Amino acid sequence: MSTDQPPFRDPRLPARERADDLLGRLTLDERVAMLHQFAPAVERLGLPAFRTGQEALHGVAWMGPATVFPQAVGLGATWNDDLVRRVGEAVGREVRAMRARDPRVGLNVWAPTVNLLRHPLWGRNEEGYSEDPHLTAAIATAYTRGLRGDHPTRWRTAPVLKHWLSHNNETDRDTSSASVRPRVLHEYELPAFRGPVRAGAVAGVMPAYNLVNGRPNHLSPLLSEQLRTWCDHDLVVCSDAGAPSNLADSQAYFADHEEATAAALRAGVDSFTDHGEDSSVITARVRGALDRGLLEEADVDAAVRRLLAMRCALGDLDPEPGPQDDAAFDTAGHRALAREAAEQAVVLLKNDGLLPLAEGVRVAVVGLLADECKLDWYSGALLHRSTPLDGLRERFGADRVTFAEGADRVRLRCPGGWLTDPGTGPGKDGDGTGDPAAAGALDPALLRGRTDLPPLEVRAEPAAGGEFALVDWGGGVLTLRAECGRYLSVADDGFLRASADQPGGWIVQETFELRPHGEGYLLWHRGTGRYLTVAADGARVAADGEEGAVFAVETVERGEDAVRAAAEDADVVVVVAGNDPHINGRETEDRTTLALPPQQDRLWRAAREANPRTALVLTSAYPYAVGDADAALPALLWTAHGGQAAGAALAAVLAGDVPPGGRLPQTWYASDADLPGLLDYDVIGSRTTYLYFDGTPLYPFGHGLSYTSFSYGGLTASHDGRTLTVRCTVANTGEQTGDEVVQLYVRAVETAGPDLPRPHRALAGHRRIRLAPGASREVEFAVPLSEALGFWDVAHGRWTVAPGTYGVDVGASSTDLRAGATVRVGGEAPGPRPVGSIRAADYDEQRGTALVDLGRERGDAVAPAGEEEAELVFRDCGFGSGTASVTVEAAREEPGEAVVVLRAGDGAPVHLTVPSTGDRYAYTTVRAALPEPPEGTGDLRVTLRGSLRLARLGFGDPSSAESS
Repeated sequence: MSTDQPPFRDPRLPARERADDLLGRLTLDERVAMLHQFAPAVERLGLPAFRTGQEALHGVAWMGPATVFPQAVGLGATWNDDLVRRVGEAVGREVRAMRARDPRVGLNVWAPTVNLLRHPLWGRNEEGYSEDPHLTAAIATAYTRGLRGDHPTRWRTAPVLKHWLSHNNETDRDTSSASVRPRVLHEYELPAFRGPVRAGAVAGVMPAYNLVNGRPNHLSPLLSEQLRTWCDHDLVVCSDAGAPSNLADSQAYFADHEEATAAALRAGVDSFTDHGEDSSVITARVRGALDRGLLEEADVDAAVRRLLAMRCALGDLDPEPGPQDDAAFDTAGHRALAREAAEQAVVLLKNDGLLPLAEGVRVAVVGLLADECKLDWYSGALLHRSTPLDGLRERFGADRVTFAEGADRVRLRCPGGWLTDPGTGPGKDGDGTGDPAAAGALDPALLRGRTDLPPLEVRAEPAAGGEFALVDWGGGVLTLRAECGRYLSVADDGFLRASADQPGGWIVQETFELRPHGEGYLLWHRGTGRYLTVAADGARVAADGEEGAVFAVETVERGEDAVRAAAEDADVVVVVAGNDPHINGRETEDRTTLALPPQQDRLWRAAREANPRTALVLTSAYPYAVGDADAALPALLWTAHGGQAAGAALAAVLAGDVPPGGRLPQTWYASDADLPGLLDYDVIGSRTTYLYFDGTPLYPFGHGLSYTSFSYGGLTASHDGRTLTVRCTVANTGEQTGDEVVQLYVRAVETAGPDLPRPHRALAGHRRIRLAPGASREVEFAVPLSEALGFWDVAHGRWTVAPGTYGVDVGASSTDLRAGATVRVGGEAPGPRPVGSIRAADYDEQRGTALVDLGRERGDAVAPAGEEEAELVFRDCGFGSGTASVTVEAAREEPGEAVVVLRAGDGAPVHLTVPSTGDRYAYTTVRAALPEPPEGTGDLRVTLRGSLRLARLGFGDPSSAESS
C-alpha cells in the first residue's frame, strides 16, 4: 500500500490502533455525529457514511430478494452446529454481495437473537433458538462464526446479539420489568450471551426495550461488569429502535432526554438508533449533555473508538478490498443449503407406522398452510418458493396428489347488495394479467398499499369477485382473500382493496374481526381500529362519527367439507396447520393460548373422520398444545417456517428420502395451565422450562423420533478437575439410515451444602450424527467441569461446584435417557451464609416480591410486588455464637411507615419500622436489639409489610444495637 496513507488506513495495524489514530483526527462535532445509527461521511478525511444495523436473522432481510433459510427456532431444531455455521457463512456472503450493488445494505448485522425461549407464548418465539442456554449459546456461536468469517482480523460482517437482557415478552415490552434473581441471571440468562462472545465471533449486543430489576436495559451495569469482560476486542452496543427516547418518555426514568442520553452513553451504549435517519435529535441531546456537564468528551470518545474499531475490522476504512470481502448470492450452494437446513429442521413428533409414505401412494394434502410458504417480519423476499403442495406433487407426481385448503368460502351481504372485488377475476395475477404463478413470488410490499386497484364495491346480485376465502386465525382474527388470490387490505387512503399477496407489514392491514351487531356483523379492521362501511365510491373504513355497515355472512362452502371430500378419496392425508407469522404472535404481540385455532382444529378432525390414515404437520413459529391430535392421529410432525425450500424439504422427509432428525428446542406443554405468568422470569421459583418443570409435557425438550432405531452403550464418565469427559457408543439398530442427536445431560445427585433447588437435569453437550443401518460411532464430549456442574452461590456471591455426586446421562431427549453414570467431585463444601451484611436480592426463596433498582446506575433491592405482605427466605445462615442486634437498610418513598419482620432460626420475630425517606433511592438504616440472639446455623425469614425497598440486612455486635 502507499506509504503516504495515514495509519487509520493501514489494514496491517490493529483495529484499536487505527481507531485511535482516526479518533484524534476528528472534531468533536464529527465524533458526536458518529454516535447515531446513521453516521455521516467525513469528506475531508475520505470517510464514507456508515450505519449500524442490517437485519440478518435467517437470511438478509428488508433489502429485497435474498436466500431465505428456516426461521431461527427452526435452525435451533436442527441441533447441528456445523450446519448453522454454514448458514451464517452463506448469509454473510450474501450481505457482502448485496452491499456491492446497494450501499444501503449494512455490514453490522443485527443477528442472532439469543433470548431464551422461556415462555412459549412470547410473540417473538420464532426469533430465538431454544429455551436452553447451552443449546442457544452453541447455535448462536455457530451462526456468528459464519457471519464473522475465519480471518483472524478481518470480519466478513459484524454480528450483534439481540436483546440484552431477559427479554421474553411483547406485552408492555418497553415499560415492564423482568425480576431476575442472581441465580437465574448467572445460571440461565448470561450463559446464552457469554458463549458466543467468548468464542470471539460477536461484535456487540443490542439492549432490549424492557427493564430488568426496575432498571432499563439501556442502562444495564452488566454491560461493563459482565459483557465487556468476556472477550479481548471492543464490543459495540447498539440501541434498539427508539429505546433511547423511551428512557425519558414511556419509561419516565429520567426527567429529560439530555440526562437520559448521557446516562445511556455512560452505561456503555455506543450507537443510538432513534428518530430514523434524522441524527439531529440525538446529536443535539449529546451536545446539550456535554454543555450541562452530564458528559465528558472522554465518554463520547470511548463510544466512538469502539465504533471505529468495528469499522476497521470490517475493512470499511481500507483503501483496497481485502480478505472476507468474498461475495456470493443465490448460488446453487446456497439453494442446496437452504433445503438441507429445512430438511434437518423437521421434527417427527409421533409415528405409529404411517410414515414414511410408500411409493405410488395417493396423497391428499389439506389445510390452511398446505399451499403456503410463509415469511416473517425478519425475512427477505423470496427468490424461490416451495410449499408442501409443491413438494409433494414434485415428489409423488401431480396426478397422485390432491389439495383442499380448508378455508371457508363466504359471501358478504351488506346494505345494497353483495361486497365484490371488481378488479380481477380468478386466475389473474397482481396487475390483472399474466401468469398467476408469478404472483406467488412477488414481494408482498410490491402489492400492499396499492391505490391503483379499484376498491371493493357493492353489487345488487352475487357476481364474479364476490366470493372470499375466510380464515379464522384464532381469537376472532380473520383474513379474507378474494378470488384473484390476493388478500383484502386497507391502504393509506382508507379504501378496501384486494391488494396484498400476503398479510404483513409492521402494522398488518389485512386482518379483521366480525363483531356481532343486531342480526348481522360489523366488520372491524384491526390495522386502523375502524369499522368498514360502504358508499358509492367503494368500501372503506368509516370516518370519525360514521357508522360501520352491517354485514351478513353467507357460507358457500365450509372448509371441513372440502377437506373431508379430499380425504375420502386418498390413501393418506397430510394436514398442514400452523400460524401466519404476522398474525396472533409476532413482534409487539404475544400469544394468548397454546391451543390450535378452532378452525384448524376442526380441519384435522374432519380429515381423520374421513380417513384415519392422517398425519398432522404443524408449521409454526412456536409450540401448540395438541394433545387430542396426538391421541387420535398416527403421525405428527413439526417444523418452523422453513424458508424458500420448506415444501420440498417436508416432502423429502415424509417420503423417507431424508431421515427425520430434528429435535424440539423447547418444551411443548400439554395445556395453558402448565405455563407460568408471562412476566414471571424466575424459572427456578416458577418451576418452568425442562430444567425445573415438575409436570408431564406433551413433548419434552429434545424430543424427536426417527424412521430407524438406535442403541447406546459403553458409557464412561470422568474428570480431571477441569474437564468432564464423557464417551458412549451409538449404533443404528434399524433398517434405514438415520440421524440421531446424542444429548448429554448432567444433574446433581447428592452434594454438600444447603439444600437448594437444582435442575432436574441440564444439557451439557449435543452431537448430531448420521448412521447407516448396522453402523456405530463413539461420541465423545469434553465440557468444562465448572460450567457443567456449577451453580451461582448467592450466599457467597460466586460460581461454585459443590463437592458430591453428579449424574451423567446420555440419550435421545431430556426424558429418553439411554445410559447413565455418576462422577464424584471433591473439594471443600460451601460454608454457611455470612450474616454480617446480606444483600436482600441474594435470597434463596421468595413470595410476593420483585427485584427493583437500588439506584439509577447499579445495584438491586427487593420490594413487595403488590399490596399483600411479601416474604424472603435465606437458607443456612451462620449466626455463630449469637448476635444481639439486627440492621436493615431500606427506603420508603411514600409518606408513612413500613415494617420489616425478621425471624432468625427458631427465635422470636423482630419488628423494624422503616420511616418515609421521601425518595425511592434514599436509604435509611434501622437497627434493633434481638431479645433472643440466634446461634449456630439456621434459616432467616424476612417479611415485608407496606411499600419499601429493602437493600441489605445484617446481624451485628450488641454494642451497636439501637432500638428503632
